[in-house]
Amino acid sequence: MVTIRDVARASKVSVATVSRVFNESPRVREATRVRVVVLLPDLHGEFFSEVIRGIDQAARLRHLHLLVSSYASTEADLMAALRAVRGRVDGLIVMTPGVDASRALHPRGVGARTVLLTPEIELPGHDSISIANVDGARAMVRHLLGLGHRRIATITGPERNIDARQRLEGYRSALRDHGLEPSPELEILGDFTERSGYEGAAVLLKRKPRPDAIVAANDYTAIGVLGALQDARVRVPEDLAVAGFDDVPMARFLTPPLTTVHVDMLQLGQRAVELLLGSAEAAGGSARHQILSTTLVVRRSCGSQPPGRAGSRPRWERRRAVAATPRGGLRT
Repeated sequence: MVTIRDVARASKVSVATVSRVFNESPRVREATRVRVVVLLPDLHGEFFSEVIRGIDQAARLRHLHLLVSSYASTEADLMAALRAVRGRVDGLIVMTPGVDASRALHPRGVGARTVLLTPEIELPGHDSISIANVDGARAMVRHLLGLGHRRIATITGPERNIDARQRLEGYRSALRDHGLEPSPELEILGDFTERSGYEGAAVLLKRKPRPDAIVAANDYTAIGVLGALQDARVRVPEDLAVAGFDDVPMARFLTPPLTTVHVDMLQLGQRAVELLLGSAEAAGGSARHQILSTTLVVRRSCGSQPPGRAGSRPRWERRRAVAATPRGGLRT
């Protein structure tokens, strides 16, 4: 649990100042007073740091002050965090990919305009932004199928995480569109970590026949996959193709550079602030839901050529916009 000292350190103010802000002390200058609280399920890793950077950049342009905190990805912890800020802030940005926030935010809410990032479910009265996960995963698998791969495995994210479930849906959809039925033995449960990628790849390497491509639910999982394949002396991409999702900054610097689906994490954060401020103008209207589009980024890790197929090695990086499937929400 994040303490008041953690908040003070992240905000670069004293513990006493944070205490006065939350107690609405008149001694706190307007420039210091908290306006927007950001609650994320994690504060570590390049994905969350980029989202926070986007929120911070947009907030600074509008002279807003942020407090960033995390919760333990449970409904109870989210409710406790929301109780702590209820009535004390002007705006709230909450990322809830694995938590049903309906009880925490309804019916009383938090007394402030609220934007949900990658919500488990869309909530009446709250604006939200999701990632085009199904489209991105489908585009990735179609690309691998186009290279001639047929035994395409996946290492998923947590079962409760909406992003992970949607990416698995896109993976299965692309296979079925190509006349291939998804195989349970090629779907390994992971948790978005390097360790789960490493352990999942070790399991897949024992399958007979083994996969000729592995699609990881995120880039950190893919990093673990690359480590396992290196230890097993399996060449990437010559022997087995690997792909990720998110396009974290380090993905292009891996060996080989990682083919992935780009999510504009910076824009995700910036859009959240814009939607939050715009919700004041839209007060009384219906909640708005935006969907952040994705981009297929082709690098060397998927470049294995199936037997009998000749071709030059792909360029270091090639980007392709992902065609959007009509769904609810405004595409951005």
